[in-house]
Amino acid sequence: MPELTLEEMVPNTSKLDFSGMEDAVGYRLRRAQLAVFQHFNEAFSSKGLRPTDFAVLLLLTDNQGAKQSEVAEALGIQRANFVAIVDGLENKGFIERRKSETDRRVQSLYMTPAGETYLEELMPIWADHEQWVLDQLGGVAERDTVNRLLRRLYD
Repeated sequence: MPELTLEEMVPNTSKLDFSGMEDAVGYRLRRAQLAVFQHFNEAFSSKGLRPTDFAVLLLLTDNQGAKQSEVAEALGIQRANFVAIVDGLENKGFIERRKSETDRRVQSLYMTPAGETYLEELMPIWADHEQWVLDQLGGVAERDTVNRLLRRLYD
């Protein structure tokens, strides 16, 4: 697969000179993030779902009863912002907060049956989205390399 230039990736209708940014990794990462989020939003538009909401639901499938603060930290979301996310998912009936059995001050999160059903509906859409991302990267063979390199930036 031939490598695209920055100008091919970013349509330049204003005729700006991008040559100073051609090899800027941070800029390319940001543009890649925007492209992936745009595709996600288009794929999930009929479901009215944001990437963060999906991440919470997906994480809770294998972490029933996780502390609200643990989930926020695991996803890199500030606690104040996370409360609004949980409120929205709870109002839709997809998750519920419960007081921890060991520490009544702590809120634990659980998927509801409606949340589990909703997530099942979302999984084929997510699989298609993931395949689109992999196709942009050159296929499944590149996934491990890309994930390994990206992990270095935040681990």
